[in-house]
Amino acid sequence: MPEPFLIRARWVVPVEPAGAVLDDHVVAVRDGLIEAVLPLEAARARYPERAITELRQHVLVPGLVNAHTHAAMALMRGLADDLPLLRWLQQHIWPVEMRHVSPQFVRDGTLLACAEMLRGGTTCFNDMYFYPEAALESVLESGMRASLGMIVVEFASSYASDPDDYFEKGLALRDRWRDHPQLSFCLAPHAPYTVSDATFRRVARLVGEVDVPVHIHLHETGEEIERSLAEHGARPIERLRRLGLLGPGLIAVHGVHLTDEEIVLLARHGSSVVHCPSSNLKLASGFAPVARLMAAGVNVAFGTDGAASNNRLDTMQEMRLAALLAKAVARDAQALPAHAALRAATLGGARALGLEARIGSIAPGKCADLTAVRLAGPELIPCYDPVSHLVYAAGREQVSDVWVGGSRLVSGGILVNMGRFDLDTRAELWQNSLKTDPAS
Repeated sequence: MPEPFLIRARWVVPVEPAGAVLDDHVVAVRDGLIEAVLPLEAARARYPERAITELRQHVLVPGLVNAHTHAAMALMRGLADDLPLLRWLQQHIWPVEMRHVSPQFVRDGTLLACAEMLRGGTTCFNDMYFYPEAALESVLESGMRASLGMIVVEFASSYASDPDDYFEKGLALRDRWRDHPQLSFCLAPHAPYTVSDATFRRVARLVGEVDVPVHIHLHETGEEIERSLAEHGARPIERLRRLGLLGPGLIAVHGVHLTDEEIVLLARHGSSVVHCPSSNLKLASGFAPVARLMAAGVNVAFGTDGAASNNRLDTMQEMRLAALLAKAVARDAQALPAHAALRAATLGGARALGLEARIGSIAPGKCADLTAVRLAGPELIPCYDPVSHLVYAAGREQVSDVWVGGSRLVSGGILVNMGRFDLDTRAELWQNSLKTDPAS
């Protein structure tokens, strides 16, 4: 644990209280936690001997939360582009996964994803993929925070043979690592079209036993809904309601095709929706009704989805796209303003994962997960509103420094520890293997 230190920034945006922007403030960090947030002169008086990091052109915000991704698929970036979802999955992604996904694939792909996300200011991500124990190793090596999915599908994979095997392996991993400060876990039934009623019922029973969120793709495409109506006589959300899965721990990913009644139902049950605008656009899934979700009181977070369907793990880009698309879809320029977009990218993701008491805002007692963005240079001056600049003008290339639990993982735009992992060589080896696969 580093010695106690101070971070002075031109602007500190704590996210809580909503809309606050603190000029020339200091964040005091001790034992990996935020000890205090106070004006510069007060900090100098209270901590006269403490080392201070000067960020005089920067806005300091909570670390961004990528609330939905498949991190290891960073090794599939650009593998099968410009295809509709089910064709993309069934004819390309799933065949390649069956032949190539292994613990080493997941370990290398997740480490590559962690490097990309950290450089973009993301400090925590919610993952859904095979071999979560291999992803866990890379998360710990990177220093990031992650919520790991205990994935379950009906079909066999190289990771597990059937739903019982998926459950057994996921729960055993969670039991071994449940108290690690960097880690949390979700039950992760993949989607309504890959999971049976019997498996969903078991998920519903487990929720009460292990007290973790349920992370699932839901109402992503019109085809998904048509299939559910044909096979189950109900739209997917109604099917989950009947099976007892709607609740405050439900993380519904995408939520593109929702009726007003379904939005009310999600709000009533305290469920969260993870909006993945880049993936929805690239796969032509549609436009999520973000403004209507927020107006109804649904907690909204942002996710990148996997790099195979985005093709970036860039939460800052998702924040900008979400804000712009919300205005166009609602035909309201005030829909999803900048402060609300930042809140969804930080505290919204933390709430979806059940981590809002630990991360998501800059408040005393929370983990010192912090991202500094340099608002300087011709593309970012003048600056009338740092939050507006953060959402609409800045990009991940302006991220200068990132801390997770008080440990500095990015300094001056450079990853502090990643050089020792030789990511370029690992990625090239996997590229050579995957590009010869006929499904790619």
